[in-house]
Amino acid sequence: MPTRHRVQEFVDALVNGDHAEAIAAFYHERASLQENDQDPIVGRDKLVQREQASLDRLSHMVTHRPAFILVDEDSVVIEWRFDATDKNGTTRRLNEISLQKWRGNRIASERFVYDTASAWRVVDSATLGVG
Repeated sequence: MPTRHRVQEFVDALVNGDHAEAIAAFYHERASLQENDQDPIVGRDKLVQREQASLDRLSHMVTHRPAFILVDEDSVVIEWRFDATDKNGTTRRLNEISLQKWRGNRIASERFVYDTASAWRVVDSATLGVG
């Protein structure tokens, strides 16, 4: 079961932009990750590679401080907002809920839930950083 402090360390790593490193440091070796109802991806090494490939396609990623964090024994729920700027300068936003199951101090499974109709919508510079 993770401590609130351990979950906050994970959140801080993501907010600081250490996405791939956070997967390596906080996910169980056989962790699974699922986007909405897609098939899960299993294995920390695969998850690190997938995340790094996603980041390499961008010029910049901003991970906002979560609006909500719930820690209840081995279950953690986090409300995230990400602003990803591609190499052409277009910024898109994703709002998602992360449902995590922890085993000890590592994430064993995670499922992202978000509205596919509004996922990664283009945001203008006046909208960035608000809220």
